[in-house]
Amino acid sequence: MIKIKDGILIGEYESSFTFSRSSKPGGQNVNKISSRVTLLFDVAKSPSLSTEHKHQIMTRLRTRVNKHGVMRVVAQRHRSQAANREAAIERFVELLQETLKPVKSRKKTRISLASKKRRLNEKMRRSRIKQERTKPSAWDE
Repeated sequence: MIKIKDGILIGEYESSFTFSRSSKPGGQNVNKISSRVTLLFDVAKSPSLSTEHKHQIMTRLRTRVNKHGVMRVVAQRHRSQAANREAAIERFVELLQETLKPVKSRKKTRISLASKKRRLNEKMRRSRIKQERTKPSAWDE
């Protein structure tokens, strides 16, 4: 069982792994061993997730979930398949934990009167400095 957070456990049977050759440097090891791991998780058909959680995952991770509701997580950092498998599971858990956090609502704030006055005073000061840089015209004399 993969523990995402309190109350959410995902069975390992719900995810599947595919292996392929990594594109990272690694000498002859890269040419011989399929060390790249892709974790596939069917969000749409998962019995472990509620419909609300499924909707959150599908909307917030829309770049990782395809049109069939399958989420992909790729790991190819390490040279061994086992290490990349663990890295993929860790990344999968991190993504789901981050996605299933409740969104904080934004509080509306107002700009203070003092900060408005400071901004306008600074604008007037800069304007005066720039006006003093200009050459006097013949009409000013």
